[in-house]
Amino acid sequence: MLRASSLAFGYDLDVRAVGDRTVDPGVPGGVAILDFVDALLLRDDADHERRVLQDQVGSEGLVDASGVFANFQMMNRLAEGTGIPVPGAVIDREADLIEALGLHSILKN
Repeated sequence: MLRASSLAFGYDLDVRAVGDRTVDPGVPGGVAILDFVDALLLRDDADHERRVLQDQVGSEGLVDASGVFANFQMMNRLAEGTGIPVPGAVIDREADLIEALGLHSILKN
């Protein structure tokens, strides 16, 4: 989904930014989005990160980012809770993304 939406909006997304903040994510407010998500995942007080993100992408962008975060949290918890495996075809199709994020060790064919 992320790759498709980036292409649709004409962004040159670089997923390596997820693990390396020296890499430009290639989307408006990308670093602020990553900082906001990290604060939410770590259950830190995300107020500072929320304000920075809102300053960079506006109120609507903040709402969108929050909704996307919440949806992915829900999908991941459902998949993990029910034991849904990642299909081999998905692993093959997304090999470059898996490589860029260093996810080989957690995926099983």
